[in-house]
Amino acid sequence: MATRAGHRLATGVIHTVWRPRVLGAWRVPGTGPAILAVNHTHNVDGPVLFGTAPRPVRFLVKREAFVGPLGPFLNVIGQLRVDRSGPDRAAITSALAVLEGGGVLGIFPEGTRTVGDFAALRAGLAYFAVRSGAPIVPVAVLGSAERRGPVVRALPPVRARIDVVFGAPFHAGDGSGRRTRAALDAATRGIQERLTDHLKDARRRTGR
Repeated sequence: MATRAGHRLATGVIHTVWRPRVLGAWRVPGTGPAILAVNHTHNVDGPVLFGTAPRPVRFLVKREAFVGPLGPFLNVIGQLRVDRSGPDRAAITSALAVLEGGGVLGIFPEGTRTVGDFAALRAGLAYFAVRSGAPIVPVAVLGSAERRGPVVRALPPVRARIDVVFGAPFHAGDGSGRRTRAALDAATRGIQERLTDHLKDARRRTGR
């Protein structure tokens, strides 16, 4: 499968260009559906996680990233195009299909790059988790935005240390499967609390 081949390629590239330190990868379920919920401070966060996760990950990626030479590669490795200007039913259907097929879905629940503290979560993560029943694995990527490279300023320096910390998986919602606005809002609040706690623990463990 192209996604698996892309995962192997990314693993080699990421470990060659930078020095990722991966903690808790064993917490990602070895089989079955799972959602990786990742903080987002730099454009390399997705590729770094793709190259360090123990299983291939299919991310929801903004459609703008598919323009230009990167587009064909993203398509080949199975990444999912999403239109962030409004509800994208095609992207939602594709993401649910990944989970229904027992795959791993990667989501930046804040929707875009921020300071990476999970302070403003969108409801999409709760919807996917509640509807699919898949566990959420919190992931903290730390260090990607600390310094700029001396040559390519848009990237971290070559051989920079980037920490990827996986947390304990958990299920969202109250177990009823309800997807009303109130239920999803409550699930989002619970998710935010778990992700924020994981980020604090990851910073403590890594000293970042």
